[in-house]
Amino acid sequence: MPSVTAQKGPCYWQQHVDYQMDVTMDVETFQYDGTQKLVYTNNSPDTLNRVFYHLYFNAFQPGSEMDMRLQTIKDGDGRMLEDGKSRIATLATEEQGYLHVQALTQDGQKVSFSEEGTILVVDLATPIAPGAKTKFDMEFKGQVPLQIRRSGRNSKEGVALSMSQWYPKMVEYDFEGWHPNPYIAREFHGVWGDFDVKITIDKDYTIGGTGYLQNPQEIGHGYEAEGRKVKTKGKTLTWHFKAPMVHDFMWGADPEYVHDVVEMENGPTLHFFYKDKPELLENWKNLQPKTVDAMNFFNKNIGEYPYEQYSVVQGGDGGMEYAMSTLITGERSFGSLVGVMVHELAHSWFQHVLATNESKHSWMDEGFTSFISSLCMNEIMEQNKDFPFEGSYKGYYALVNSGKEQPQTAHADRYDLNFAYGIAAYSKGAIFLSQLGYVIGQDKLLQTIRKYYEDYKFTHPVPNDIKRTAEKVSGMQLDWYLTDWTQTTNTIDYGIKEVVSNGDTSTLVMERIGLMPMPLDILVVDTDGNQQTYYVPLRMMRGEKENPYPNIQRTVAEDWAWASPTYELILDMPKGNIAGISIDPSMLMADVNRENNTYSGE
Repeated sequence: MPSVTAQKGPCYWQQHVDYQMDVTMDVETFQYDGTQKLVYTNNSPDTLNRVFYHLYFNAFQPGSEMDMRLQTIKDGDGRMLEDGKSRIATLATEEQGYLHVQALTQDGQKVSFSEEGTILVVDLATPIAPGAKTKFDMEFKGQVPLQIRRSGRNSKEGVALSMSQWYPKMVEYDFEGWHPNPYIAREFHGVWGDFDVKITIDKDYTIGGTGYLQNPQEIGHGYEAEGRKVKTKGKTLTWHFKAPMVHDFMWGADPEYVHDVVEMENGPTLHFFYKDKPELLENWKNLQPKTVDAMNFFNKNIGEYPYEQYSVVQGGDGGMEYAMSTLITGERSFGSLVGVMVHELAHSWFQHVLATNESKHSWMDEGFTSFISSLCMNEIMEQNKDFPFEGSYKGYYALVNSGKEQPQTAHADRYDLNFAYGIAAYSKGAIFLSQLGYVIGQDKLLQTIRKYYEDYKFTHPVPNDIKRTAEKVSGMQLDWYLTDWTQTTNTIDYGIKEVVSNGDTSTLVMERIGLMPMPLDILVVDTDGNQQTYYVPLRMMRGEKENPYPNIQRTVAEDWAWASPTYELILDMPKGNIAGISIDPSMLMADVNRENNTYSGE
């Protein structure tokens, strides 16, 4: 059972849900019936008169909002298109997805409810007062759509069931209010709680995903104790899972899954589920020690994984993170297979323990995951890259040059292009951290990440939380950094304007061309090959980082006030002795025009 202790503000609160679900799946029709008992705890200071549920599978119907968006966005997701057209638009009735609530009561009283696409609107029989609990009893019916996006049946790799976003899921209510976002195929925001789930399915199917199996000796399928033989009766099995303190529940199921188990030393039990195909065996076997390596890397550099189990399940349409598990496509090269595993495993920290609102702050989970994944891959795959974030910077520069950038505060569904969303969330989000290391120092960045995890695990952190953590660790003021980088499309562009001879000294004249301010590291090399650095702090930081190049002499210059467009730095050598000057030799500052960052001696 994970600890839920976190350092939060005195006014912080979050809602809590306890799910009990019992579902029966028909593997011939891919239809299922379910019951749900949900105890909802209102920890807010507000009285609630309505609640909302997500009905995600309703997105997979012709004319849905997901379908309309797919038909109108200029660069639609190729997985969801066929011959350039929406795959949802052409689904036959038996291929579509749906999730319908048949009956719903609150504390035994019927409530009024209506479906609005992927959202169920519920008018309560009795308002839920602050601090009160209420119990909802529900009957629901669903049909699993053909595999189009994340969830579905009969994927291209032959996986029967990828069951994510499959149940009526309570919408999150937080300090901003309700978040009843329609499902457009983007991101999620869930309520923390405990899940107790029973799944009845054809006995030939193996299930892997979220939660601890409660009846392994009745089920078998690789979960039973070593040497134990399991005999089953009848055509179906009922699998019973419990998942404490999570905000989602996923399961994959297939009659041809191989189930491997790896017991980590001083770590969780790892489960692997993949199709029984000879061409997959080598890669999936070799993936297992790499998953151990990745788990150890993240434990060391972020914080201890809080659950006793993690499952890597072949399924879905690419890679997607879920509580205690992931769905990934499995027919990949080995490097790609490790890469998608590492990225989705990292999400166990950046989303499934640090549960940001992905719809509003996708850069915090996708970007932070991309950052730490790049470091992890560089180590466990022995890539030995001097600059493991190169891909993120290239992506960001391409976005800036395209003229299509939107600020990271844009809702994930409201980016004009998938390209713009992807770069903003993944690449620019990763640079937020790598560049923060440039601002406050690499040691302080790693301390910030570990403190952020320790202070905010099992909560819903917001952008200000990572900023305040970095401020506490570094002693600097960083509101300017969070504001300019995430809330605007201001760019960084510093340049060397000229070098002026003063006899025995020189004056380096630099200019700020972009609107976003930054501190500067400047490397100066003389004609004898000697190196020294100069550090120009940004005045509004109200602080200084330690020397990032301890083996090179550093001079700390006067602060640069942002409003001043130019800055003059006195160099203690004649102009003729200067072989070269470089602004930001680390390349971590995302300067959009590096051509003006260097000077070569005459």
